[in-house]
Amino acid sequence: MATHLTRSRTAETAADPAHQAFLLLRTVFTVAPIAFGLDKFANLLTDWPQYLAPWIDRLVPGTAQQAMPVVGVVEVVAGVAVAVAPRFGAWLVAAWLAGIIVDLLTLPGYHDVALRDAGLLVAAVALARLAVRYDVPASRPAGARR
Repeated sequence: MATHLTRSRTAETAADPAHQAFLLLRTVFTVAPIAFGLDKFANLLTDWPQYLAPWIDRLVPGTAQQAMPVVGVVEVVAGVAVAVAPRFGAWLVAAWLAGIIVDLLTLPGYHDVALRDAGLLVAAVALARLAVRYDVPASRPAGARR
Protein backbone atom coordinates (compact mmCIF):
# COMPACT_ATOMS: atom_id res chain seq x y z
CA MET A 1 0.00 0.00 0.00
CA ALA A 2 2.84 2.41 0.81
CA THR A 3 4.28 1.82 -2.66
CA HIS A 4 0.92 2.69 -4.23
CA LEU A 5 0.75 5.94 -2.21
CA THR A 6 4.32 6.83 -3.15
CA ARG A 7 3.63 6.26 -6.85
CA SER A 8 0.40 8.23 -6.59
CA ARG A 9 2.15 11.16 -4.91
CA THR A 10 4.95 11.03 -7.47
CA ALA A 11 2.48 11.10 -10.37
CA GLU A 12 0.54 13.90 -8.67
CA THR A 13 3.70 15.95 -8.16
CA ALA A 14 4.83 15.34 -11.75
CA ALA A 15 1.47 16.61 -13.03
CA ASP A 16 1.58 19.71 -10.80
CA PRO A 17 2.16 22.82 -12.98
CA ALA A 18 4.15 24.52 -10.20
CA HIS A 19 6.43 21.48 -9.93
CA GLN A 20 6.90 21.51 -13.70
CA ALA A 21 7.82 25.22 -13.50
CA PHE A 22 10.32 24.39 -10.75
CA LEU A 23 11.94 21.70 -12.91
CA LEU A 24 12.09 23.97 -15.97
CA LEU A 25 13.63 26.85 -14.02
CA ARG A 26 16.06 24.54 -12.25
CA THR A 27 17.18 23.11 -15.57
CA VAL A 28 17.62 26.52 -17.22
CA PHE A 29 19.45 28.02 -14.24
CA THR A 30 21.74 25.00 -14.12
CA VAL A 31 22.58 24.78 -17.83
CA ALA A 32 22.78 28.49 -18.75
CA PRO A 33 25.24 29.64 -16.06
CA ILE A 34 27.46 26.63 -16.68
CA ALA A 35 27.41 27.14 -20.47
CA PHE A 36 27.98 30.90 -20.26
CA GLY A 37 30.59 30.42 -17.54
CA LEU A 38 32.55 27.96 -19.65
CA ASP A 39 32.31 30.34 -22.61
CA LYS A 40 34.10 33.03 -20.57
CA PHE A 41 37.23 30.95 -21.27
CA ALA A 42 36.64 30.79 -25.04
CA ASN A 43 34.60 33.86 -26.08
CA LEU A 44 32.73 31.80 -28.68
CA LEU A 45 29.28 33.25 -28.02
CA THR A 46 30.39 36.87 -27.76
CA ASP A 47 33.26 39.13 -26.76
CA TRP A 48 32.54 39.00 -23.00
CA PRO A 49 34.96 41.73 -21.87
CA GLN A 50 32.87 44.34 -23.71
CA TYR A 51 30.14 43.83 -21.08
CA LEU A 52 32.39 44.89 -18.20
CA ALA A 53 31.87 48.53 -17.25
CA PRO A 54 35.09 50.59 -17.12
CA TRP A 55 34.67 51.38 -13.42
CA ILE A 56 34.53 47.65 -12.63
CA ASP A 57 37.46 46.98 -14.94
CA ARG A 58 39.46 49.53 -12.90
CA LEU A 59 38.55 47.71 -9.66
CA VAL A 60 39.63 44.23 -10.74
CA PRO A 61 43.28 43.34 -11.19
CA GLY A 62 44.47 42.90 -14.76
CA THR A 63 42.40 43.43 -17.87
CA ALA A 64 38.73 42.72 -18.50
CA GLN A 65 39.77 39.68 -20.56
CA GLN A 66 41.87 38.40 -17.67
CA ALA A 67 38.88 38.81 -15.33
CA MET A 68 36.59 36.68 -17.49
CA PRO A 69 37.87 33.27 -16.31
CA VAL A 70 37.11 34.33 -12.71
CA VAL A 71 33.63 35.40 -13.83
CA GLY A 72 33.29 32.07 -15.61
CA VAL A 73 34.21 30.09 -12.50
CA VAL A 74 31.61 32.01 -10.44
CA GLU A 75 28.96 31.26 -13.06
CA VAL A 76 29.83 27.56 -13.24
CA VAL A 77 29.71 27.34 -9.43
CA ALA A 78 26.32 29.10 -9.45
CA GLY A 79 24.95 26.65 -12.02
CA VAL A 80 26.22 23.65 -10.07
CA ALA A 81 24.74 25.14 -6.87
CA VAL A 82 21.34 25.35 -8.57
CA ALA A 83 21.62 21.72 -9.65
CA VAL A 84 22.65 20.47 -6.21
CA ALA A 85 20.88 22.87 -3.83
CA PRO A 86 18.38 25.07 -5.67
CA ARG A 87 17.17 26.76 -2.48
CA PHE A 88 20.63 28.27 -2.11
CA GLY A 89 21.78 28.25 -5.73
CA ALA A 90 18.81 30.21 -7.04
CA TRP A 91 19.57 33.05 -4.59
CA LEU A 92 23.22 32.95 -5.66
CA VAL A 93 22.18 33.28 -9.32
CA ALA A 94 19.75 36.10 -8.42
CA ALA A 95 22.51 37.99 -6.59
CA TRP A 96 24.90 37.46 -9.49
CA LEU A 97 22.28 38.74 -11.94
CA ALA A 98 21.72 41.81 -9.74
CA GLY A 99 25.43 42.55 -10.01
CA ILE A 100 25.33 42.09 -13.77
CA ILE A 101 22.36 44.47 -13.99
CA VAL A 102 24.25 47.16 -12.04
CA ASP A 103 27.23 46.66 -14.36
CA LEU A 104 25.09 46.92 -17.49
CA LEU A 105 23.12 49.95 -16.30
CA THR A 106 26.40 51.83 -15.84
CA LEU A 107 27.61 50.83 -19.29
CA PRO A 108 26.17 52.91 -22.16
CA GLY A 109 24.32 50.97 -24.82
CA TYR A 110 23.42 47.86 -22.80
CA HIS A 111 20.19 48.86 -21.06
CA ASP A 112 18.21 46.36 -23.16
CA VAL A 113 20.42 43.55 -21.92
CA ALA A 114 20.00 44.82 -18.35
CA LEU A 115 16.23 44.66 -18.79
CA ARG A 116 16.46 41.08 -20.05
CA ASP A 117 18.64 40.18 -17.08
CA ALA A 118 16.08 41.78 -14.75
CA GLY A 119 13.55 39.29 -16.10
CA LEU A 120 16.03 36.49 -15.45
CA LEU A 121 16.53 37.77 -11.92
CA VAL A 122 12.76 37.56 -11.30
CA ALA A 123 12.80 34.00 -12.67
CA ALA A 124 15.71 33.08 -10.36
CA VAL A 125 13.77 34.43 -7.36
CA ALA A 126 10.74 32.42 -8.51
CA LEU A 127 12.95 29.32 -8.60
CA ALA A 128 14.18 30.03 -5.07
CA ARG A 129 10.61 30.36 -3.83
CA LEU A 130 9.47 27.18 -5.63
CA ALA A 131 12.48 25.33 -4.23
CA VAL A 132 11.12 25.84 -0.73
CA ARG A 133 8.29 23.49 -1.64
CA TYR A 134 9.78 21.20 -4.29
CA ASP A 135 13.44 20.79 -3.29
CA VAL A 136 12.63 18.60 -0.33
CA PRO A 137 15.19 16.55 1.57
CA ALA A 138 14.82 12.80 1.05
CA SER A 139 13.75 12.37 4.68
CA ARG A 140 10.75 14.73 4.35
CA PRO A 141 7.76 14.01 2.06
CA ALA A 142 6.95 16.66 -0.58
CA GLY A 143 3.68 17.69 1.05
CA ALA A 144 5.04 17.90 4.62
CA ARG A 145 5.45 21.28 6.27
CA ARG A 146 8.54 22.37 8.14
